[in-house]
Amino acid sequence: MAMERSDLSTRVLPKITLGDGTPGSLTAPPPPLPRDVPAATRAQERFRVTGNAIVTGGAGDLGFAASRALLDHGLEGLMIFDMNPTDAQARIDVLKSEFPEAKIHFQKVDVTDEEGVNAAVDETVKIFGSVSILLSFAGMVACGHALDFSSKDWNRIINVNTIGGFLVARAMARTMIQRGIGGSMVFIASISGHRVNFPQPQVSYNVSKAGVVTMVKSLAAEWANHGIRVNSISPGYMDTILNEGDGLDEARKAWLSRHPLGRMGQPDELSGAIVMLASRAGSYFNGADLLLDGGQTLLM
Repeated sequence: MAMERSDLSTRVLPKITLGDGTPGSLTAPPPPLPRDVPAATRAQERFRVTGNAIVTGGAGDLGFAASRALLDHGLEGLMIFDMNPTDAQARIDVLKSEFPEAKIHFQKVDVTDEEGVNAAVDETVKIFGSVSILLSFAGMVACGHALDFSSKDWNRIINVNTIGGFLVARAMARTMIQRGIGGSMVFIASISGHRVNFPQPQVSYNVSKAGVVTMVKSLAAEWANHGIRVNSISPGYMDTILNEGDGLDEARKAWLSRHPLGRMGQPDELSGAIVMLASRAGSYFNGADLLLDGGQTLLM
């Protein structure tokens, strides 16, 4: 924790505890897939998703596509955290019609509200019994010249994009550790955490997403011994409402002029990585950041 300068010379550093991978422990490798079943069955089992998940920002285009993909692969319970009940309900109605056997719920949650986040995670555990998957999509965009940004502007972006993600992850990790279960957490970072975007200036957003990448690596090291794997995905420009509108025409032309594939990504193009990281197929991914940008950062 933060300390006064005068106390630094007397501090004792806490230590990260590492896993040992012993059989039966939360860091042990998964058991081998059975060889006495058809290959198609083994393939399905490799990417099967089990248990229950929280998806923050699940009413957005990317969060909705990811939620659907998890349900496609066997997710039993889905809790969407979002700030927009109207949009969320429409998405939930679609998912409930497609997956009538799954438990699908919504809570209005402001990820920057520490007490509200803790209560929402506790309520989710009460409903499902346990939660072992987190997809952290909640976030906001901010573009503007650095000379014009106030501390209030900075705080808002960092609070939502970085601290908010941490608050949900911490609340969920506490319940997982208490119940002795492992799981997977996937944060949505961005190519903006790796390179400086052009032509739009967006220093606070870039810093917030770079913070997500570093936070993921730190949590991955600290929580691994509890069987909690923490990874991130850094999407490129995606074809969602964030990149729509006539006012972005010139920016889109600039982005695509430097893109090897010449197009933005579709929301479902993140789903393969999401499913992999949430299933046994991703059991040895920890602290990784997957660039899913079609090659945008090659020529950014």
